[in-house]
Amino acid sequence: MSSASTSSLPLALSGGTRLAGGFLRELWHDKPAAIGLLVILLIIAMAIFAPLIAPYDPAAQSLIARLKPPAWLAGGSWAHPLGTDHLGRDVLSRVIWGSRATLLIGFSVVLLAGTFGVIVGLWAGYAGGRVDSLVMRLVDIQVSFPGILLILLIVSVIGPSITTMIVVLAVTNWMVYARQVRGIVMSVRQTAYVEAAEVIGCRPGRVIFRHILPNLFSPILTVAILEFTNIVLAEAAISFLGLGVQPPATSWGLDVAAARDYIFIAWWLITFPGLSIVATVLSVNLFANWVRITADPQEREKRFARAQAAKRRRARGDQATVPAE
Repeated sequence: MSSASTSSLPLALSGGTRLAGGFLRELWHDKPAAIGLLVILLIIAMAIFAPLIAPYDPAAQSLIARLKPPAWLAGGSWAHPLGTDHLGRDVLSRVIWGSRATLLIGFSVVLLAGTFGVIVGLWAGYAGGRVDSLVMRLVDIQVSFPGILLILLIVSVIGPSITTMIVVLAVTNWMVYARQVRGIVMSVRQTAYVEAAEVIGCRPGRVIFRHILPNLFSPILTVAILEFTNIVLAEAAISFLGLGVQPPATSWGLDVAAARDYIFIAWWLITFPGLSIVATVLSVNLFANWVRITADPQEREKRFARAQAAKRRRARGDQATVPAE
């Protein structure tokens, strides 16, 4: 390694550290987004370390201990802090393990649907003409097709499982990315630097992935984060219908479905998995709003202008309160 590259390495690391520090400072000023990120990290850590922190096997049954209330209620025990379900399974352990299936499905669907949708959107937006018309008509057909019917069709052929859930949700959600990317590509393609790249003879692949794709980072990231919340809700709904995660595996949606017959006599069975879904979706939405503003230069300029205007108003107010000598 040359001395020049060796000396540039610390500069690159320090530049990355300053950039990360700047983003963290901005995040700290947006308290709802900071809290949302903290909750997201806690849920991810809970899913990763579920075998270490879960007090019981989520599938272990004990009919003697069935329908035990949470520890702070009469009849409850700290052996089962969140109580037990109708089969005597520990609710806390099932909530912890359920986060694994929910996050796995969410991340997998966003990755698969996002990758396919971005590629299709890039192709349609850059090619234009008949290719664009054909792709958009396929998107329109897919959007108009009833999602629940497609889910029933795929489940009847493959069978309900986590893999089936990922395939179904990826097939029914790629259109969001394709439409978003296609619209942005059609506008970016008219810019001077893209036209210059085409004039000097750059291949379409280089133009797309080197000059157009970097401009899609902010909108794609925002759409992916928001779609993750939709996937979490969709997984819960499909598992509630009995077409998703199957016992002995567990997920938050499956636990809500299993608790619907006990909602009036054992409210904790549906409350804690439901609160987990709410906390995940709300936290992701709060963090996505901050990401959308931070990753968009125009939004950052607007936020900076508002902050500067607020500072000037405060300065004028302080000057007005100073008594004359």
